[in-house]
Amino acid sequence: MKQFILLFLFSFTSLFAQQKTTLKDGDLLFQDMDCGPLCDAIEAVTEGYKGNDFSHMGMVYHRNDTIYIIEAAGNAVRLSTLEKFSKNTKKPMLIGRLKKQYTKLIPQAINFSLKQLDVPYDDEYVYDNGSYYCSELIYDAFMFANGGKPFFTLFPMTYKQPGTNEFFPAWVDYYKAIGKEIPEGKPGCNPGGMSVSDKIEIVGWLPVGG
Repeated sequence: MKQFILLFLFSFTSLFAQQKTTLKDGDLLFQDMDCGPLCDAIEAVTEGYKGNDFSHMGMVYHRNDTIYIIEAAGNAVRLSTLEKFSKNTKKPMLIGRLKKQYTKLIPQAINFSLKQLDVPYDDEYVYDNGSYYCSELIYDAFMFANGGKPFFTLFPMTYKQPGTNEFFPAWVDYYKAIGKEIPEGKPGCNPGGMSVSDKIEIVGWLPVGG
């Protein structure tokens, strides 16, 4: 029995290690950041892949044998190493990969994203306002690569508690603090919604630490 358990653990670890080495340019990594009430509110309104919660995402990009993640986070669009990106969460990250018929879009999507480095983070979470939140960057990158035609889908965004007409208190406090109105009903996207897109396939999970 002990040998069986050791063999199982070895195989399980090897599988995760294999997933790390096979990350490809254009892969999308989805995270449950556990950043408090705002992340909880984001996750509550959109169910991710197989019921999992996601509040952040980024795109894989290889440069000089180093794996980077292009992400809109912090103050601006930035390049983070996979190791640094992994520190956002304590949970495994979902790996989404464009279906084969769409992979031709990846080089242009990456080039577009790299040109957005240092573009300010979209604190208002309003689409097309000259700044980017995480999934908004990915949406625009693949729309650009797709000849200006939408690739992923925008939906009316909601900041209300499911089954009620009441805003999440966290969002009320947040928008009051930045002096903006809650953009209820305006088009947008989020990581949970993108994780169930029919344009990608799920190829596995990447453990914390890569």
